[in-house]
Amino acid sequence: MQLAELLKDWPCTVKGGSIRIEVQGIEDYAQHVKPGDLFVVRKGRKFDGYQYIDLALQNGAVGVVIEDETKLDQLKLPVPVIWVPNCLKFMSFAAAKIYRFPAEALQVIAITGTNGKTTVSHFIGQLLQALHKKVMVIGTNGVYINGKEVDLEYEHLTTLQPKHLHKILQYAVRNRVQYVALEASSMGLATHRLDYCDIDIGVFLNLAEDHIEDHGSYEKYKQSKQILAQLAKRIVLNGDDSFCRTVGLQSKKKKTYFGLGNRVHYQLQILAEGLQHTTCCLQSDKGQKVFTLPFVGEHQLQNVIAAITTVSELGFPVEQICEAAEQLYLPKGRLESIPNHLNVSIYIDYAHTEAALRAVLKTLKKTAKGDLIVVFSCGGDRDKHKRIKMGAVATKYADMIYLTTDNPRSEDPVFINSQIAAGFTSTQKYEMILDRREAIEKAILSAKEGDTILIAGKGHETDQIFKDKIIYFSDHECVQSILEKLKNKVEE
Repeated sequence: MQLAELLKDWPCTVKGGSIRIEVQGIEDYAQHVKPGDLFVVRKGRKFDGYQYIDLALQNGAVGVVIEDETKLDQLKLPVPVIWVPNCLKFMSFAAAKIYRFPAEALQVIAITGTNGKTTVSHFIGQLLQALHKKVMVIGTNGVYINGKEVDLEYEHLTTLQPKHLHKILQYAVRNRVQYVALEASSMGLATHRLDYCDIDIGVFLNLAEDHIEDHGSYEKYKQSKQILAQLAKRIVLNGDDSFCRTVGLQSKKKKTYFGLGNRVHYQLQILAEGLQHTTCCLQSDKGQKVFTLPFVGEHQLQNVIAAITTVSELGFPVEQICEAAEQLYLPKGRLESIPNHLNVSIYIDYAHTEAALRAVLKTLKKTAKGDLIVVFSCGGDRDKHKRIKMGAVATKYADMIYLTTDNPRSEDPVFINSQIAAGFTSTQKYEMILDRREAIEKAILSAKEGDTILIAGKGHETDQIFKDKIIYFSDHECVQSILEKLKNKVEE
């Protein structure tokens, strides 16, 4: 596409070079620039893009995009210098246009919420697949088509950068995908990553305190979530959540409410709850259906009714959706059960907020036959206010707690854990073991038959971020290796 065509109808000023050059892509990391790309100059937390213009040109950049108008006459480059009012918005627009606005050829569902985005997006994908549709799921766990992970090149973020998102959506179109369920994070929405992405349904799950330091305040965090209501053609909202209700009241879009309580269009009533299954009745204007889910716990039922409502609003029969829901399964790292020979229930979960940890522990406490043992910590350089609250939640349900490391980043893990422990009761039994593998191993070795272990905070993640290094670490692989070692000892 020629630069002139790309910039058509977009507010900008161009200095130098030719607007007839061919543009192949858009890139804001100079080291990733390929011949034919436009290089977008952005100022990040640590680096200023102006320092990398020469590298971008060496790598083949055919133009440089800036938003500081004072630099327009200062930069003397052999390629066009393009001033735009907002580089982030321009990147979204340019990426969508370069890849021919692929979202318009798809039914796109975007899910936002402090907790549950990954689970709900995968549930929607599973339901649509069961209804014989081809569906792509994009989010924290990666990119999947009909439940199988796709090996594509992109930066792993909850909500993808536009340069990757629209390329992947174009891939979806070429592979005859019909539906896309993607996670819309607060940072993704606030930084315009989903601008110019044609969203058919925006799903609002809940709101709890998280990412406050990233946004500057809780109010700004809320405002970033509400952007989805502006971008989506219609919205589906959790009627049991006050924030979602507020979004619905403020929006003039077509809206549908779901929940376990009253005053909703789709209500999931609990008829009977066992140790591993819940029998429910769905009540809606489109029909009612009694069915059994392979989950327990209100937070999982909220995730299920969110997915059922969304798929029903896409036009599928309620009865068929509920039948498909009986076969739902959780994505990797979400209350993931690890089979073992110890007769101990071991779970790995991504819970890293107060609300998520409470929901998981509340569920496990119901089903635990023996003690409930918890291994967790909190991330460094993030939302320090939630540490004492997570400690208070853990101490309410746990019989034993092993404080360890999450992603401490630049902070002292001992200090992080001391802030968590400040929320414990005076009688809480706990131990601090900073090596995460050692903490997990101690938890498993200390467990008796019938006990339940929750390893929380990392879920599907496969690395740990420290001040001076990033190491490979998978909770799942760690548990498996410990179990294997114990099994070999027994056999010897």
